[in-house]
Amino acid sequence: MTQTRALTDGALIEEATKKSGLIWVRGPAGPARALWHVWHEGAAYVVGGPGEQPLDDLGLTDGGTATVTVRSKDKGGRLAMWTARVGECAPRGEEWTAAVAELKGKRLNAPDAQGVEERWARECRVLRLAPTGASAPLPDGPLTAVPLPTPATTRRPMPAALPRLLRGRAKR
Repeated sequence: MTQTRALTDGALIEEATKKSGLIWVRGPAGPARALWHVWHEGAAYVVGGPGEQPLDDLGLTDGGTATVTVRSKDKGGRLAMWTARVGECAPRGEEWTAAVAELKGKRLNAPDAQGVEERWARECRVLRLAPTGASAPLPDGPLTAVPLPTPATTRRPMPAALPRLLRGRAKR
């Protein structure tokens, strides 16, 4: 790979990841998961744990690798795929403090906006996903998968009185 290609791939990875609201991360365990993130100092940072996005089922460990897929913010299609070196930031360390300052600004609807940093230090993990080099080729075929099992549901039987209520409104 030429130096020009490496620079081009690095710029593509950085710009695509900066502008995307979500990245899809696949660790050594489990399926890929959509995670919100911030791009800071050459890497994507994510936070996960109780009250935040789940990271434990991905098997992301300090020093391990993950595959990151970046989607287009406007069209939703895949823009880039890259391999990341996973690093866990030590709570209240210099890197952790800088990353949390960025993450805190992007966290929407935090239940405890004033104490989010303390909660993250106490209960959550802040991970650094740093690109290891060139972008990977995008897959040719679809990446469809069966949805993960969940107790959440939207299908329930229609209440018996609903048809009568709807007919009554139509007559008015």
